[in-house]
Amino acid sequence: MTTQPLRLPDPASVETVLASLEAQSADAGFAPALNQTFPGFAFTVVTIDDLYWCNPHAVVAADGTRCGDHRAWIESGLAELGGDLTAFWNRHREDGKKFAEWRGASAFAFAPTGPGVADFVQLSLGREIEVLAGPVVDPDYRPNSVDHLFEPTWVSRDSAAEAQQLAGPVYRLRGRAGGGIVHMRSFLARRARIDKEQREASRPELENRIIREVGPDGTRDTAFLDANPDWFDFVPRENRFFADWERSSACAHRIFDHWAFDIHDLEGRGQKREIGFIPRPLKMPAGKLALEDGISVHRLTERTEAIDAEIGLPFAWFFLMTHGHWVDPDVGDAIAAGLRQGRVRLPDRDAAVLLAWADKKYLF
Repeated sequence: MTTQPLRLPDPASVETVLASLEAQSADAGFAPALNQTFPGFAFTVVTIDDLYWCNPHAVVAADGTRCGDHRAWIESGLAELGGDLTAFWNRHREDGKKFAEWRGASAFAFAPTGPGVADFVQLSLGREIEVLAGPVVDPDYRPNSVDHLFEPTWVSRDSAAEAQQLAGPVYRLRGRAGGGIVHMRSFLARRARIDKEQREASRPELENRIIREVGPDGTRDTAFLDANPDWFDFVPRENRFFADWERSSACAHRIFDHWAFDIHDLEGRGQKREIGFIPRPLKMPAGKLALEDGISVHRLTERTEAIDAEIGLPFAWFFLMTHGHWVDPDVGDAIAAGLRQGRVRLPDRDAAVLLAWADKKYLF
C-alpha cells in the first residue's frame, strides 16, 4: 500500500477556510478548520504581540449608521464645501462621527510535514478586529492638509482594548513579499540556490576586482577572491540558523514551537532578487542580556542558563543572540573566548555551534 503525498495548502483553499470562520469562534476554530481542509496535517496557531493597524476604511455616525468609505466620504464632504478645510473641520469636530479601522497582530499557523527540523508548513497571517478608532477630525487642531484627514494621527493605537470593537476577530492571509504560505525545507533550498546563482553571476566581475590598501609601507593590491577565498562557499544566515538548531541541544524541540519566520521573497523588475526571513521568537526573556563591564564569563554563562530555563529550551540564548535584540552578540564572543581558554564548558554540540558562529558570525 502506498501513502499518498500530502496536498500542501494553497492560497485559494486557505482563503476559503478563513472566509468560513465565524468571529465568535475564529480563534478556537481556525486550526481544526485547516486540519479538516488539508487531511494529514496537524496545524497549530500562534499569535505575536506586535500591534499594527490599517488605514481607516469607514465612517460611522453617532447613532452607529455607517456613512460609507472613509476616503470617499472626506472627498465628497470637502467637495461640498469647495475644498475649505476649516469649514470641514468646524462641521465635523463635534458631530460625533468616527472612523473605523482594522487593528491586528501577526499570527502564524504551523504543521509538520516530516521529522526534519525544516519539515513544516508555515502560514503567515494577521489576526484583526475592526474598531471604532476616533473622531473623523482632530477636535482640537485644524487639519493642515487633506492628507492629515486621510491618515489620522490624533488617536491612540497602543491597545485595541481602548477602542470600541465593531467586528472580528478575522484572520487574513498575509501574502506580501511571497511569504504567505511556505514549506520551509523548500524555501531554504530556494534561498541557498538563489544566493549561489547570484554569486556565480558576479564571478567575472569579482575575478577582476582588486582591493587597494594604503599603509605606512606603501600601497598593496590584493585580488578580491584572494582576500575572500570562501566567497563562493557562502551559506546564507537562514540556512545556518536551521543547521545550527539541528546540531545543537535545541534539536529535540520543534523549531516552530519556539520561532516564527517573517519571510520575504521579492523580485522587482530589473532588480536583484531579495529572499530571506527574520526569525521571531514566540517567547521572549524578561530582560536583555548585555555584556557588562567587569562581568565574569562564569556569571555570563549562568545568565544564559537562566534564559534557557525561562524559555524552556536548551541553548535558547544562542538563537536569541543571532537575532541580536535579547542577547548581545558580545556575550557570545565572551563565552566563546572562555571556551577556548577552558574557563567554561558547554555541551560539546553547543560548543561547536558557538565557536563556528564566533569564527564566522551571522545576525538578523
